[in-house]
Amino acid sequence: MAAAATERRKRVEGEEKEKKIRRSGADLGLEPFDPAKYAEKEKADTISMWLVLTFTLIVSLLMRYVLMPSTSEEKTDILYLLPLTAMILIPQIHRTILPEKYLEHFTKGTWVKAGFLHTFTFLAMSFLLVNPPLGDIVAPQLSNEWSIATDDGVELLFDDGTKKNTITWTVDSNGKLNGQVWLLFGLADNVNSDGAEVIVTLTNNNGSRELSATDSFWTDNEQRLLNSTTTTNSTIPNFSPHGDKDQPFAIKLGADLPEGKHSISVEIIEQGDPWVNHRTYNWNLIIVKEIVQV
Repeated sequence: MAAAATERRKRVEGEEKEKKIRRSGADLGLEPFDPAKYAEKEKADTISMWLVLTFTLIVSLLMRYVLMPSTSEEKTDILYLLPLTAMILIPQIHRTILPEKYLEHFTKGTWVKAGFLHTFTFLAMSFLLVNPPLGDIVAPQLSNEWSIATDDGVELLFDDGTKKNTITWTVDSNGKLNGQVWLLFGLADNVNSDGAEVIVTLTNNNGSRELSATDSFWTDNEQRLLNSTTTTNSTIPNFSPHGDKDQPFAIKLGADLPEGKHSISVEIIEQGDPWVNHRTYNWNLIIVKEIVQV
């Protein structure tokens, strides 16, 4: 009995020693933890992060204030491709600037992380640098809808609102859109919509001609605009949904326009930063005669 108990105790102790051996870090290929080396690696990673951020900031500023002003709007791809491909310089910059004691902690994973940091930092910086207040690369755009209105001296009557780029207006047998015909729209911009040049051109059977805006239209017809409706008795569009930030335009197309197609071109030109911003809208007013059933 005593011999069996002794044998069993030795076997249990042997198994426990074997478990300890199997659980040891050395046998599992784990390196012993070195606090000093770990602290040095953390310091190297921090220095690398700030080095990449500084490099990306310099690249972003060069893109915005050196490359961008000398690049046309048709070749804007280079503004992103060139700065992003600059990430291939990151390892060489590390090797040039940092001492050897930090370089020994860098691996392929370091360069992958640096590449992602450079990419997303550049995208964020470029977004900030090309938008107000640091830049302006977009011309003013429609604040809401454009519309056609007729003025017979008593009331303003607007189109039915079922349009995208074309308004079709059915008239009676005389074949004319009676009264004064107005083109109405509003412009919105992220800087100042009133700083843009707006050129409106009307083209029809009588040729092409440029038209100017009538600024007094909105004050002269303020009350009538509140009471105006469309041809389907619905409410008229709000041409200045953002209040004073929008600039409304009223252009007189003519009086008693004949049936046919009247093409309207609205060209918007604005001195942005750093480019001259352009935007063009092309609309059509088609006047058709009502078919009378006999």
